[in-house]
Amino acid sequence: MKKSAIIGLITIAICVCFLVSLNADTSNYSTFTEAAKDSREFHVMGHWAKEKGTYYDALKDANHFSFYMKDEKGDIEKVIYSGTKPQDFERSEKLVLIGKMNKGTFYASKILMKCPSKYNNDLVEIKQDGQVKQYK
Repeated sequence: MKKSAIIGLITIAICVCFLVSLNADTSNYSTFTEAAKDSREFHVMGHWAKEKGTYYDALKDANHFSFYMKDEKGDIEKVIYSGTKPQDFERSEKLVLIGKMNKGTFYASKILMKCPSKYNNDLVEIKQDGQVKQYK
C-alpha cells in the first residue's frame, strides 16, 4: 500500500472520529420518561398544565417556583425551579426545561419560554437570578 493511501485513510479516520465526537455532545429534546432513566441533564419540551396551577410564595421562599408540565408524549410531572417565577409565565405557549429528573420530580436549572405573540416569536430564557435573555 502506498504511503499516500495510508495517510489518506488515517486522515479520513480522524475526520470520522471528530464528527462522531461532535454529535455526542449535542442534545435533543427529551420526555420526562427518558429523563427519569438517566441522571444527566435533559432538555424537555412541553406545555404548562394550567389546570394544576403553580406554587410561588415570594414571602416564604422567593427562589422556589413549582408547577406541572405536560411533555410532548402527554406525561404530566411536577417541576421545581430554584429561582424567581418568570415574568409572563402564564402567557407562555411552550416551555423548554433544562434539568434533571429525580423521584418523579423534574428539577429545572433553566426555563425557556416561547412568547405567544405572532410578532414576538422569540424564545426567552429566564435565569435563576431573574435576568431575561432573548433568543432569536
